[in-house]
This record gives sequence, structure tokens and C-alpha cells, in this order.
Amino acid sequence: MMNNQGRPTAPEAAPSRASKKTFTTNRALQIEEGLIFELGRADVAGVDIGEPAPFDHRLGGLLREEPIGLPGLSEPEAMRHYVRLSQKNHSIDANMYPLGSCTMKHNPRINEAMARLPGFADIHPLQPQSTVRGALELIDVLAHWLMEITGTHAVAMSPKAGAHGELCGMMAIRAAIDARGEAATRKIVLAPDSAHGTNPATAAMTGFSVRSIATGADGVVSAQAARAALGPDVAAIMLTNPNTCGLFERGIVEIADAVHAAGAYFYCDGANLNALMGKTRPGDLGVDAMHINLHKTFSTPHGGGGPGAGPVVFSERLAPFAPVPFVAKDGGLLRLVEHAEGKNLGRMSAFHGQMGMFVRALSFMMSHGGDGLKQASEDAVLNANYARAGLADVMTQPFGDRVCMHEVLFDDKWLEGRASRRWISPRRSSTRASTR
Repeated sequence: MMNNQGRPTAPEAAPSRASKKTFTTNRALQIEEGLIFELGRADVAGVDIGEPAPFDHRLGGLLREEPIGLPGLSEPEAMRHYVRLSQKNHSIDANMYPLGSCTMKHNPRINEAMARLPGFADIHPLQPQSTVRGALELIDVLAHWLMEITGTHAVAMSPKAGAHGELCGMMAIRAAIDARGEAATRKIVLAPDSAHGTNPATAAMTGFSVRSIATGADGVVSAQAARAALGPDVAAIMLTNPNTCGLFERGIVEIADAVHAAGAYFYCDGANLNALMGKTRPGDLGVDAMHINLHKTFSTPHGGGGPGAGPVVFSERLAPFAPVPFVAKDGGLLRLVEHAEGKNLGRMSAFHGQMGMFVRALSFMMSHGGDGLKQASEDAVLNANYARAGLADVMTQPFGDRVCMHEVLFDDKWLEGRASRRWISPRRSSTRASTR
């Protein structure tokens, strides 16, 4: 552009992307859409269902008296809605996942092929047990190896995810305390301040109060701190090992001994079993209950609100309180025990568990063998420490250069001061400004 003296002038600043509005507020193919309850109306439905014939319901006073209030959508509208929701997810096909320990692992193709065999894929949970003997045997074999890997005496296969497994384990601890007649006195669950958020939430959900234990400067819980928090009012401790900082809890045996001496139980969050498998068995360390995330350790797809699986293993102390259903041998044949017997806490879910995840997990185990599973753990630890060493001169680690387990943790101290000084070359500054 030229001014009235014929001299060039600076170009006008281009309008920002945010200022470019359309009358629909849409940006290209990213459609702005109302909530599904705003779009829905009562006169349409994706499926036409006729009025049922007269029947006698068994709901008693639980029969719904008013419309359910769900949005009515046509079939194309429902499809578009859920496809659009999927596009809002930060997915592996759109970008990298910055958290690697508990998101997407490699799902081997052989696992998928096994899970799609008709004998597994086409069965129904309401089939007669006599028609699914192979499926029962697979569940029994998987349960055996989960107990063998963890050094425990019983396993509940029905929990649907890690958090559901936590609930199962803590309910078993609650049942054991009730059976001892100590429910009125043991009301406290200990949890480190580094615990996963579901730990205190699960403790509260099962009727306990939570007492926090401070993590030491080295990132782990000391046996001394655990002893100081114990008392006749403590029901259990919930500890993750390796912990959320990626470190092995070195005092775990001492802590377990102190917890048991105080009459309490040891719940271990088993999310990070992929760092221990084949190297040490949690049951041998004194753990009484632990859930296992099949997606983290045994390569099944992540639950993500879908087909998750979180089996829970129990020590001999808690084995009598494991929930139904479970597989038992009866006259040489396997059967599901589906009704509460003795001290067990009853049923956690309608059916036994997620069959597809069981097939995938056992396929992973059998294709690797014991030495392969051990190597998988060793590789996980090696990879984490490779990242730790490779970034040691770039990023800061809150616990010094201590060897980590399944993951390495960095803090933000290395960023201090960088916001106020030019830490990239001037040649790149414009590129950075346009992309940040």
C-alpha cells in the first residue's frame, strides 16, 4: 500500500481467525451443534418399536410414572451426533498421547484374531453353562495365571475396570472387618498424598474416612510414616507400587508387616503391575487385595467407558470374601458359582466379566510365555529409564536421578525464567508465535 506521498506503508494487520465469524458460527466442517437434549424431540426415534402386548410387570413401586426424558433423534441424527463427539476426543490418530503408562498400549493382532473366534465372540452370557465349557476353561486358566503372577490365593474376574476393581477390593476388606465385628471401630483408610484420585474416592464410597500420609522427599512412603498413622481405628492402607511418581516403594514389606500387626489390611493399587510382572509377586510383599488393569499389563484395549476389565486378586486372608460369580470344579467339570455362599460379599455385576478382554489377555500371556512376560516388564523399565537419562540435561526430575520403574516423572522447574527471556533463536521466533 502507498500513502498520499507515494511512500509504502505497513500492511494492515490481517483479521484474526477468531474475528472471522460466519452467520451460522460454523468453521468449515466443524459444525457447532447444540446439546443432544436440545436437539431431541419426543416425536422421532431411530428405531420404531410397537406397543408391547399386555403383561404383568414385577417392578412394584419402582415402575416409572413419568416419561423418561431421553432425547428423541432420527437414526441419521444419532449417528452424526456420536461421530461429531468422537471428533472432539484427543485421539491417537490426531496427535500423540503425552501420558503413556496407562493409555494406549500395542494391541497385538493375534489377540484380536483370537477374540473374534466364533466360539468366543458369538456366545451369550445367558447361555446354559453346558454350552460354554470352553469359555469357562479360558476364564479359569486366565484366573490361575493372574494368581500365579501375583502370588495370591483367589481372584474376582467380574469387575469391569480398575476403579470397579478398587471398589471390589475395598468391599471385601469391609466385609472382612464386619465379620470380625470391628465395623464400628475401624473406620479409617490410609492413603499417601501421591495416591491416584480413585483411591480416596473408593475408600469414601465404601463408608471409610481417609487419612493422608505424607510422601517423603524421595517420593515414597516411609515405614515410619505408615506406623505413625496406624491405630486401632485403621481398616486398611491403599498404596500404589510402583507409585504414581514412577518409583518402587522400597519400604513396602515393612509397611505391610506394620499394617497386619495393627489388624488392618493392605490394598495395593495394581495399575502399574507391568513394572513388576515376572520380577516380584505382590502377594509375597504382603498385599491382601489388588486390582489388575488388563489394558495396562496384558495389552487389551483400554476401557474408555467401553469393554474394560479389572480383575481383583486376594490374599488368603481375604479369599473367603471374594464376590461371586467364580469358576469352580464340580465332578471334573467347570461351573460358575453364581450365588453367595459363606462370607463372600455377593455379586459385583450382572455377569462374569468381559469375555473379549479375557481372550485377549490370555492370548498375550500364552504367546509370550513366562520369560516373555518378564521381558515385557524389563523393557518397560528400560524404556522409562532411557527417557529419564536422555532428558536429564534438558528437564528436571523432582527426585534426583533415582532409577524409575514403568514411567519417569519430570517437574516444571526447568521452565522457570524461560517465559521472560528469548530461549529460542530469533530466526524461529515468528514461527513459534504463529503456532503456539
